[in-house]
Amino acid sequence: MNFEEYRRHDAVGLAELLARGEVSAAELRDAAAARMAEVNPKINAVTQDLTGRAASESAAEGPFAGVPFLLKDLGASLAGVRTTRGSRLYADAVAEADSALVRLFKAAGLSFIGKTNTPEFGLWPVTESELLGPCRNPWDLSRTSGGSSGGAAAAVAAGITPAAHASDGGGSIRIPASCCGLFGMKPSRGRVSFAPAGEGWAGASINHAVTRSVRDSAALLDAVCAPQPGDPYFLAPPARPFAESVRREPGRLRIAFIRGAVNGAAIDPECEAAVVETARLCESLGHDVEEAKVPGDVSAMQAAAGVVIAASVAADLDAEAERRGRPIGEGEVEALTMSAYRRGQKVMGAAYARAIAALHAYGRAVAELFGDYDALLLSTLGRPAIPIGWLFETHGQTGERLAQFMPNTQAFNNTGQPAMTVPLAWSSDGLPIGMQFVGRMGDEATLFSLAAQLERARPWFDRVSPL
Repeated sequence: MNFEEYRRHDAVGLAELLARGEVSAAELRDAAAARMAEVNPKINAVTQDLTGRAASESAAEGPFAGVPFLLKDLGASLAGVRTTRGSRLYADAVAEADSALVRLFKAAGLSFIGKTNTPEFGLWPVTESELLGPCRNPWDLSRTSGGSSGGAAAAVAAGITPAAHASDGGGSIRIPASCCGLFGMKPSRGRVSFAPAGEGWAGASINHAVTRSVRDSAALLDAVCAPQPGDPYFLAPPARPFAESVRREPGRLRIAFIRGAVNGAAIDPECEAAVVETARLCESLGHDVEEAKVPGDVSAMQAAAGVVIAASVAADLDAEAERRGRPIGEGEVEALTMSAYRRGQKVMGAAYARAIAALHAYGRAVAELFGDYDALLLSTLGRPAIPIGWLFETHGQTGERLAQFMPNTQAFNNTGQPAMTVPLAWSSDGLPIGMQFVGRMGDEATLFSLAAQLERARPWFDRVSPL
C-alpha cells in the first residue's frame, strides 16, 4: 500500500479494509513505518520507534484490529517500554505494566508503532522539552505543533497514523489539534479512567486522542470509556455508542458564542473572524446562535489551577525523590519545572482545599450558561500556531505570552465539561485555526453529532499539510 492510498483512509476506514481482506496488518504497518521514516526527521513527532515490537505481536480482534496507532510518552504506560514524560528524570524509566487505557487500546486491536513527543510532564502548550527536543508543525516547520500532545498531532497531520493517543489537562488535546488542523475531543471528567492512578491535576486531566475524522474520535472513545474498579469518579458508558451520534443529525441546537477570550480579552483578529464565520455557518445549518458572556471568575479559576498544578508537580517529584532515596537536584528537571516544584512544595493543605473550592465554584457558575444553551462556541486559541521558542524567548514574559496563546482551553478542564476543537478555518498564512465547542457535562454525544454535521458542511479531511 503506497502512502497516497494509506492517507485516503481514516482509522475506521483502514479497519474496514482489513476486515474485508483487502489489505494486511503488515502492509498497514509498513506504510506507517515508511511515512514515519520519511517525515519524522523533519518534525520530531515520534520519539520511540516500536514498529519492530508491533510486528512481533498479534492484534486483538477488536474494531481497530491491526490499525497503526501511536501512544503519547505521557499518561499511557506500555509494559517493557520507556515512559519518559518528556523529562531527563525519567529518561530510562521502563513501565512494569500496561495502564488501563493501554489495555483498552489493545483490546480494540490497535497496533502501537511508537511513542510521541511531549513537553516535560505535559506542563506547556508547546512541545519543546530539553530531553526530546522541539516538535515541529507539518503546516510550517518553524511553528509549534502545540502541546502537550504536540507529537501526537504532528504525527497525525503528517500522515504517519490516522489517529493517536493524546491527553488534555489544560488544552493539551485541543491546542495541538488546532495548531495542526485536526479534530480533537476532550471528554468529560471521568469519561476515561486514569487507572492505576487516581486522577490528574484534581480531575482536570483526561485521556483520549487526536484524529483526522470525527468518526474515528467517537469510535475510539467508545473503545475506552470503561470505568475501572476504584475510580474516584466516573461516567457510565453512554446508552448508545458515540459512533451512532456521528451518524445522527444534531437537531436544532441553541449555541452561544463569544468573539474573544473567556476573560473578555481580545484575541487575534483572524481567530475572532473565524468565530463569527463559524457562528454564521451554524446558523445556516438551522441552529439558534447568539452572542453571550461566559459567567464565572476566570482569574480566581486560573489562580486556583496554578496552585493545583504546582502542588501536583511537587507531589510527583517528592514521591520520586522518596522512591530513590535522594532529593531532586538542579538540572534533573527543566528550570521552569523546578520553579513549579519549589512553588508546589510551599502549598499548604488549606490553600489546596481553597483552590479546589474555587475550581468547583467556577464549574457551577459556568454550568448556569448551559441551562439556556446546548453548546458554547469560541476560538480554541488566542492566535494561530506560534513560532517555536516564542513562548520562552523573552525572560519574564512567559506568563503573558501563555495567556495570549491559550486563553480559552483551561477553563473547561476545570469545569469538567466535554470540549472539542474543529478545524474549520485557516489563517492568511495557511495555518489551521480550530474552533472550540463546549457541551454540557457528560454530553459528548451532542458535540459529536454537531461535529459530524460541520464536517459534512465544511470537509477538512483532504485538506492536508504541505509536508
